Order: sequence, then C-alpha cells, then structure tokens
Amino acid sequence: MKIISYNVNGIRAALRKGLTEWLRVANPDIFCVQETKAQPEQVDISEIQALGYTAYWHSAQRKGYSGVAIFSKIQPKNVEIGTGIDYIDHEGRVIRLDFDQFSVISLYLPSGTNMEERLDFKLQFCEDFLNYIRNLKQNIPNLVIAGDYNICHEAIDIHDPICNAKVSGFLPVERDWMTRFIDQCEMIDSYRFFVKEPHHYTWWSYRANARANNKGWRIDYHMVSHQLKNNIKRVGILTEAKHSDHCPILVELEF
Repeated sequence: MKIISYNVNGIRAALRKGLTEWLRVANPDIFCVQETKAQPEQVDISEIQALGYTAYWHSAQRKGYSGVAIFSKIQPKNVEIGTGIDYIDHEGRVIRLDFDQFSVISLYLPSGTNMEERLDFKLQFCEDFLNYIRNLKQNIPNLVIAGDYNICHEAIDIHDPICNAKVSGFLPVERDWMTRFIDQCEMIDSYRFFVKEPHHYTWWSYRANARANNKGWRIDYHMVSHQLKNNIKRVGILTEAKHSDHCPILVELEF
C-alpha cells in the first residue's frame, strides 16, 4: 500500500507543471494533497481519473485558499469531511478515508507566520486537533495522518535551527505540541523511524535559491499509529518532484 502526500501549493498550478504525468509514474494507491486552493468544480481532473483515481475533496469556504483532497485507487468504506469543529472545517484542512485495515487523513495544519493572531489560531487548532485525534483513535486506532504540519519537530529537521529559533514553524511551543501529539496520540514519525541522518527536507523558501542550496525545512509528515508499526516497510522524500515549494513524501505499508 503506497501512500504519497504532497502540498501542491495550488493544484491548478501544479497540474500545469506536469503533476498528472508525475503521478502516473509515481503510481501511489492513495494520494493525499494539501493546499489545493480550489473548489472541485474549478479543476479538470479527468486525466487523473483516467489513471484510476477517485477524488474526495474538502475545500475551504474562502475560494482560492487552503483545501485538502485525497485521490484513491481503492474504494473507501467511509469518507469523513472535516472534524466537526466549525472553525477548523471552514478552512478545509482535514479529510479522512476509512479502509478495512486503516484510515488515512489528509491534513493541512495552519501556518502561523503572517501575524500574531494567526499564530494564536494555529496553536488553538493544534490543541483541538490533538484532542480530536485522541478521541478518534478510541474507535479508529489504525491511522495514517499525512500532510503539511507547518512545524519542524527537531533541530535535525531544519537547515538552521539557531537562526530560526524564533520563527513560527520552529518555535518551542510548536515543537512541544508536536512531541505531545506524537506521545499522547501514540503516533510514529514514519520517516524518522527509518532515517536518522540530517539534511532531509520537504519545503524550501522561494527566496535566496534555498532549494538549490538545500536550505529547507521538514514540515511534511506521515504520522502512523503505533498499532501499524510492523506494517511500515518503506519511506521516502521525493525531492525530484518540483511542482511546488514542497516536495512529496512517501510511506509504504504492508498487510
């Protein structure tokens, strides 16, 4: 079971840059997308559907903003749009597909970089999402939470931890939340489960030639329930894909 997650920074722009052809070659069973920035009716996905995918969307009320989707070759037994928490769901940040042996969430956690009130929003979102997942796991223990968390967890996950120590995305309060999320929700950072070396990132600023110099941040994750620990077979960061300021991430599960 191959699952790929990708913040495409606007799905219409990514499609114009060759996303469909890349998807054909990558060939995941499940493709989680964040920051679609579109309503479903605004996007021609006929070529993606021709590859065997069915699309499930959760778009923001505000057009051209946020939004998540999951494209799946496997028919889910249930689709859950949102969390039931109004202020979260208005921004189109969570969608879940339930399958026989596990469930997949596509998550787009807010950025806190624009203004102080937005950081407050992000931190409130984080706390409410942690409680949501902790409660959800009582009924759905086998979860893969794929997406853009907009947080680097450890110093190894960012190119310059000293200079970025007071930047949202690497603030102590955000990193502490990530630790609590992993511990209290009993999740595994699947990439770090296998890869312990530094200099592996999933997002680069468009400024100062950051991607070419690999001055990046690892803010995209496949968090996997402890219950699926023995099912995790392979992980990857797919840096060759360049449709966005992020790159895709991969996890393979075997049942």
